[in-house]
Amino acid sequence: MMETTAVSSPRAAAVAVAAAATGAAAAVVSSPRRGGPSHHHRRWVPAAVAPSYRACLVVLWVVGFMLVFLWQSTSVGRVRLYTRPPMPKRAPSGAAAMGQWVASPPVYDLREFGAVGDGRTVNTAAFEAAVAAIADRGGGRLTVPAGRWFTAPFNLTSQMTLFLAAGAEILGIQDERYWPLMPPLPSYGYGREHKGPRYGSLIHGQDLKDVTITGHNGTINGQGQSWWIKFRRKVLNHTRGPLVQLMRSSNIIISNITLRDSPFWTLHAYDCKNVTISETTILAPIAGAPNTDGIDPDSCENVVIKNCYISVGDDGIAIKSGWDQYGIAYGRPSSNITIQNVVIRSMVSAGVSIGSEMSGGVSNILVENVHIWDSRRGVRIKTAPGRGAYVSNISYRNITLENVRVGIVIKTDYNEHPDEGFDPKAVPFIGNISYTSIHGQGVRVPVRIQGSAEIPVKNVTFHGMSVGIVDRKHHVFQCSFVQGQVIGYVFPVPCKNLDLYNERRELVKQSTLHNVSDIDYSF
Repeated sequence: MMETTAVSSPRAAAVAVAAAATGAAAAVVSSPRRGGPSHHHRRWVPAAVAPSYRACLVVLWVVGFMLVFLWQSTSVGRVRLYTRPPMPKRAPSGAAAMGQWVASPPVYDLREFGAVGDGRTVNTAAFEAAVAAIADRGGGRLTVPAGRWFTAPFNLTSQMTLFLAAGAEILGIQDERYWPLMPPLPSYGYGREHKGPRYGSLIHGQDLKDVTITGHNGTINGQGQSWWIKFRRKVLNHTRGPLVQLMRSSNIIISNITLRDSPFWTLHAYDCKNVTISETTILAPIAGAPNTDGIDPDSCENVVIKNCYISVGDDGIAIKSGWDQYGIAYGRPSSNITIQNVVIRSMVSAGVSIGSEMSGGVSNILVENVHIWDSRRGVRIKTAPGRGAYVSNISYRNITLENVRVGIVIKTDYNEHPDEGFDPKAVPFIGNISYTSIHGQGVRVPVRIQGSAEIPVKNVTFHGMSVGIVDRKHHVFQCSFVQGQVIGYVFPVPCKNLDLYNERRELVKQSTLHNVSDIDYSF
């Protein structure tokens, strides 16, 4: 029986056909006679048969050649089939689609504009020209090299980086005649210290986007000493200006610089969004430098303050949102603010304050990993009738108090008002406040929470507190009109106004004395 073999490819088929043809020819030519020795006789092929044999052989070779050609064509096709096609070119977009070259933001050196860093030459025109050049280019960086660059106030622009090199110091001119006057802030009414216009800031910006002030720890120095003296002598006719003020702006980064000796508040962010302040040192004398708050987020949203050192003559950080009826009407709260890894000293006021100007509302605040030392107060909330609004959802966590007169303060009678037009019936809501992991030593009064019948303090929680005290003769945990709870171990002994829970948050003792007043301001 004849066997059938499958052919796996055209090339194999061609080879098989050629081999079969060769084999058949060999069989015809040299096949031995049946029964006789093959080497004695060669079989004779008739002449008439030879042409048919040759024609068949030619046909077979032609067919084989065609099959080999077909195999080669198919193989090339396979190679093309599995070759990765070239990647399509991405369509250009933006300026490139219009045939424009996209350049990186320009970098300018302040000296290119004629500035002289000798501490005496007034460089205001150089700063203004540099900022104008950046504005014309749609953004850029201004480098302030090492030197002492004396200047009057100047404005920033959007998409700008102000970079202070190591050894660079911007010095504010002390003559107030060079400081421009601005309208009072709408959420503060007629003025913070005086009615009417106020002085602008040394470095100012408003209605901006994407502004960065950074460097290699260069310094912005307000030289506020003359301002403080004139303020105490009451010879100024307008409210003092901050050192740095950004208004109605977004995407602000301030890092790796030193701010010092501001005439008034040091860093004031007003009605801003998306602000990050990090690795910044803020300094002013701890006495004799009135109202030199470190950082004041005012009606701001989405703010991060981290890894800073602050030692000033008023609140280290003060969260605000407007003053009485003006703040209520402006209606811009401060919310979503995180303060982390900050060291603060405030001999005159508090490490971290909320208020007293909080009439737009303050909520969703986290104060975490903060060390407050040699200060009058640690963390404080202050408000009054007439403020309205609310202070709510405030979390203090991992706070260290060292040599502090009063550690935790809530005060509801901070009766300072812009004018007589406030509504005394506009009382704020104060509640949902937690203090977790509060530790320290050398504290005279660990807690003083002074609610009132008009403004009770609601839902206050203490969880994990151990503060070493220096005066055991007085009531060291003071409360009035407070409702809340203590969870787990708290030292010193908490006031009777609070419910007691164990660590499993099981009620141990419920208070019926929320309105008991045990406040002593004699020390």
